[in-house]
Amino acid sequence: MSNQPIIIKKIIGKTIKAIRMKKGISQEDLAFSCDVDRSYISLIEVGKNEPSVSKIFEICEGLKIKPSDLIRMVEIEYEKQNPEKGKE
Repeated sequence: MSNQPIIIKKIIGKTIKAIRMKKGISQEDLAFSCDVDRSYISLIEVGKNEPSVSKIFEICEGLKIKPSDLIRMVEIEYEKQNPEKGKE
């Protein structure tokens, strides 16, 4: 079995955290804008939870970025960690 889902979950979390911190948004504020508990945001950021597509849209709205930008950042990081996958 591939570790791909685990790797992607962690990359999503790290990317969301990096954007949130760069923009100076607290976990509490992001959670409030997404109508979730702060602990849910924390679990995403550490790679323990994977947000649904609809939740990604809400998180991106809270971060004031386009979902496509988030996905592209995740894709770039994934390709850095798995160079052979980027060639497909």
